[in-house]
Amino acid sequence: MARTSTASLKAKRLNQEKITMLTAYDFSMANMVDEAGIDIILVGDSLGMVFLGYENTLSVTMDEMIHHTKTVSRGTKNAMVVGDMPFLSYHISIEEAVRNAGRFIQEGGAQAVKLEGGQERIPVVKAILDAQIPVMAHIGLTPQSVHAFGGFKVQGKDLETAKKLIRDAKALEEAGVFSIVLEGVPTKLAKQITESVSIPTIGIGAGQYCDGQVLVINDMLGMYKGHIPKFVKKFANLEPLIMEALKNYKQEVEAGTFPADEHGFTISDEVLERLY
Repeated sequence: MARTSTASLKAKRLNQEKITMLTAYDFSMANMVDEAGIDIILVGDSLGMVFLGYENTLSVTMDEMIHHTKTVSRGTKNAMVVGDMPFLSYHISIEEAVRNAGRFIQEGGAQAVKLEGGQERIPVVKAILDAQIPVMAHIGLTPQSVHAFGGFKVQGKDLETAKKLIRDAKALEEAGVFSIVLEGVPTKLAKQITESVSIPTIGIGAGQYCDGQVLVINDMLGMYKGHIPKFVKKFANLEPLIMEALKNYKQEVEAGTFPADEHGFTISDEVLERLY
């Protein structure tokens, strides 16, 4: 099976085949996501909240992102690995943005990078593309702009912002991005945006008409106790199962019932006798 590429994603859209994308932050989870046949693994800066315990994504550093991207890449054979460029890694200068994007490819083993923003990010997008690094765009509710938005709010509900999102999508397509994540966008607007471009759109809280979907894996597996957005469907509820296993482990160790004989290794009586 060939690794997912920008070309295979474009072919999926042309063939009206849905694209699947999930986040992953470590080797073992990436390995399972890859084995399940998911098209794209995003090493999201969401790791700041669900994996590192930060209040939001703004505290995540490049070094943390590269560390986790490396581990995910080692666990992945078929999925495209996309590194999520964290806050301030592409805002200060174009030169620094290209250097940081290059780190995801060279050090992290990713095949592409994702960054947030619309028309204002075009110069950065073009510079990264000039370095032969594929770029996935992200518009709508962009978590790195949480303070500017005044919170995690659905975007594009009024005429002005809806038109801006369509302009952003078209400009990003023209700049050369291979796909666009639409987050927190009304369903019918996301449908219009998808129809206005020829590259794949991937929705998260943007309804069913996008070319693909992405969720944070801890949310969809029911492993995260924090706020769960409306758009998340729990495909499992692992947190109670994990808690039960942890409590059973504690109980059996304290009671002396674990480990039992079958969990140990044997030694011959002859050897034991010769010890004395």
